[in-house]
Amino acid sequence: MQDLAERGRFGDYGGRYVPESLVAACGEVEDAFMQARSDAAFRERLRTLLALHVGRPTPLTPAPRLSAELGVTLLLKREDLTHTGSHKINNVLGQALLATRMGRTRLIAETGAGMHGVAVATGAALLGLRATVFMGERDVERQALNVFRMRMLGAEVVPVGVGSRTLKDATSEAMRHWVSATEEAYYCVGSVIGPTPYPWMVREFQRVIGDEARGQCAEALASAVPDYVVACVGGGSNAAGTFAGFVDTAARLVGVEAEGGAGAGRGRLGVLHGFRSLFLQDEHGQIIEAHSIAAGLDYPGVGPEHAYLRDLGRARYVTVSDEEVVDAAVRLARTEGIVPALESAHAIAWVIRAAGAGELPPGATVLITLSGRGDKDMSTLKELA
Repeated sequence: MQDLAERGRFGDYGGRYVPESLVAACGEVEDAFMQARSDAAFRERLRTLLALHVGRPTPLTPAPRLSAELGVTLLLKREDLTHTGSHKINNVLGQALLATRMGRTRLIAETGAGMHGVAVATGAALLGLRATVFMGERDVERQALNVFRMRMLGAEVVPVGVGSRTLKDATSEAMRHWVSATEEAYYCVGSVIGPTPYPWMVREFQRVIGDEARGQCAEALASAVPDYVVACVGGGSNAAGTFAGFVDTAARLVGVEAEGGAGAGRGRLGVLHGFRSLFLQDEHGQIIEAHSIAAGLDYPGVGPEHAYLRDLGRARYVTVSDEEVVDAAVRLARTEGIVPALESAHAIAWVIRAAGAGELPPGATVLITLSGRGDKDMSTLKELA
């Protein structure tokens, strides 16, 4: 699977479907990444930044009260405790270092929930780069706090008013902008999507989550490996990074999508944003809007590696409703004193449902990646919880 990824494909998925004007730019990113990952100095600088600036390793936190209520053993991989508040910073610092290595002076990015945008603004400020972040107008409204954070960090935030005015359209606009700025700007993709090398490069920068969790589980569990590894999936970077640490074990991998999204669960083969994968489409093959209460999962497709893992049967993809997500966020807050991001609450919601339905055997060990914290979602939770 690793070799397939390095050739730009995960089975039939992935590839590079971009305008001629971006072929060379993608090739330059791929060449630079291949060189950087073989460079001990690059790897050490990234490791140091992740330790001193981000706060890695993040802890593996037991959830004893919720575990007792559900009859399973829950362990939370706490990406919500990173600097900036989500897993996004792991990938951004890797790509920002790559951008400086390539001589680029500006980062371009898309964002939905705003956490990738905040991470990009943070990485740019840290390394002395400029940042331009595209964000759908609907997401600008519902994630106003993160918009302010980006601007405070010095980033330019560009509202996108076309289409559904959410993550899909922000991604499209970011890619269009990159076409005109490849000489001075680097496109810092936020998830395991886009033309090769982005899906596997982002997974490699995020695999720190799974590698850490694998070692921590070996110390915490008599079996060394949990029975289930669960993470939310939009494009799917936190899940891809988590699964990378366990794909060669007996752990069952579960990706949890939004009921109104579900690229892996209900998508059909198509091409969008430079890659081939599973996307929500109408009978004419046109991409249709996704919906999720969590802005970070409001994407109509799934990363190519997730499509491949689904086809192999190595990972299972399930959905939860907005109502289940809100209930799960409140329940985790009131049992463990942790308010998760609505994206992360998707994973919690499925575990609660599966435990209640007997789908999870009593006493099963379950690792959940808590991909981000819920500060950004307070206005939504205040209205609905």
